[in-house]
Amino acid sequence: MGRIAATFKELKKKNDKALVTFITAGDPDLATTAEMIPELERAGADIIELGIPFSDPMADGATIQLSSERALASGTTLPGILDMVSCLRQTSQIPIVLMGYYNPVLSYGVERFVTDAVTAGIDGIILVDLPPEEADAEGFYAIAREKGLDVIFLLAPTSDAQRIERVTRKGRGFIYYVSVTGVTGARKDVSASLGEELCCVREATTLPLVVGFGISDPQQAGACARQGDGAVVGSALVRLFESFTGQELKDTVRDFVASLKQGIRDAA
Repeated sequence: MGRIAATFKELKKKNDKALVTFITAGDPDLATTAEMIPELERAGADIIELGIPFSDPMADGATIQLSSERALASGTTLPGILDMVSCLRQTSQIPIVLMGYYNPVLSYGVERFVTDAVTAGIDGIILVDLPPEEADAEGFYAIAREKGLDVIFLLAPTSDAQRIERVTRKGRGFIYYVSVTGVTGARKDVSASLGEELCCVREATTLPLVVGFGISDPQQAGACARQGDGAVVGSALVRLFESFTGQELKDTVRDFVASLKQGIRDAA
């Protein structure tokens, strides 16, 4: 059993839900990322999503776009991210999922990337511009499946029955449910129809359903996790990297993540 599946199994035993925290790898540099991952884990994160910085992040709002720019300006590369995770695996076994766009993976070389990612200790990958049909056509899905890298697909309120069936059949690790249409970014409210939407997906899969896009505070995290199996917090967390550095960044992030995890537990 892989780290992602084992984490959800353990959370279920404890009647708990997953807190998935997203930060951009290399924001503001990879040394900071390496220091922040253990802080996130100690504060209550169950799974870490590391954004692969990209020059044209079309699914992301301004906050994550700017974090990509900071990471690229510091010289962050995909090989550098994998090296950082490989070193981290000496002290941490928290599930790590890469999230980004297909172009950097294609440039790296698909089979080489999957091999190197698994060797480094990456557990899963989300490529927002590579839906199941294209993942099949490109050969990416078959290679990842063979080598044990969970390919995690997205569903959204606009997904029809055919797309739901295809994603739930092909997906591994968990289903990432986009709670709103549009780009990433913190929002004030959780969709009133979220529970009904998740019920439709739940009928088609036994995979955990994790809700993301727009979750910005403990109450929203709790509300989403209560209806699904976990919540992803990204932009609200990444925004802290704009305002703080050093120990102040660590303290602020730790307090925020702990409050998110408490919000999830209170709602369970």
